[in-house]
Amino acid sequence: MKNSITSNGKKFQAYKEFSGLTRIFHWIRAFAIFGLIFTGFYIAFPFLQSQPSPQPTNFLQAYIRSWHLFLGFALIGVSIFRLYLFIFDRASRLERVSFYQCLSPKVWIEQIKVYLWVGKHPHIKGAYNPLQFVTYFILAVLTLIICLTGVVLYYNVYHNGLGSVLEDYFKWFEVMCGGLANVRLIHHIVTWAFIIFIPVHIYMVIWNSLKYPNGGADAMISGLRYKKIEKVNN
Repeated sequence: MKNSITSNGKKFQAYKEFSGLTRIFHWIRAFAIFGLIFTGFYIAFPFLQSQPSPQPTNFLQAYIRSWHLFLGFALIGVSIFRLYLFIFDRASRLERVSFYQCLSPKVWIEQIKVYLWVGKHPHIKGAYNPLQFVTYFILAVLTLIICLTGVVLYYNVYHNGLGSVLEDYFKWFEVMCGGLANVRLIHHIVTWAFIIFIPVHIYMVIWNSLKYPNGGADAMISGLRYKKIEKVNN
């Protein structure tokens, strides 16, 4: 790509791995998920006590629910646009290339050996190694499920306006799940899947950044990855 840097006698070429929109959507989804987890647990179990007042102004539960709805629809919108970028955006080509790495048993074996500390990092042509790609695909499926269940829970509380429209289009999912109680249970279980994913994801990002400092965690901030191209003679 454009820039090159020199570090410890080695020369690295910088190239754009993630577009600006991809990075923005990543952080919006991250903050939305954190907010949804907190507000969701509060809605299920209101553990905060508002200040007593004779005036009908303490609507803490309503405020928390409103933020939950706002963040939920933000997650839905960003996820739709994120899928569009993955499929059609020219700047996301490296992410699409990652799919073909999943079809190579050799790359799978080499990558697993890396995580077991018994091998060198394989040459990855795309943005993700096979394990990362499969993990993010599963995360996308979980996002789809939690969004669908969230929509069902929404229109069962807000029956008019948007809720009425959504019910016409998503009632099939409620029926497929076997009723509203199962929808709520699935919504709760998938939330725990996100809770488990978050610390594992953060740990693996930091681990890769420390073991292979060629972009790592800051790639989702700067969008740049660095590829070693040659040694510099001192």
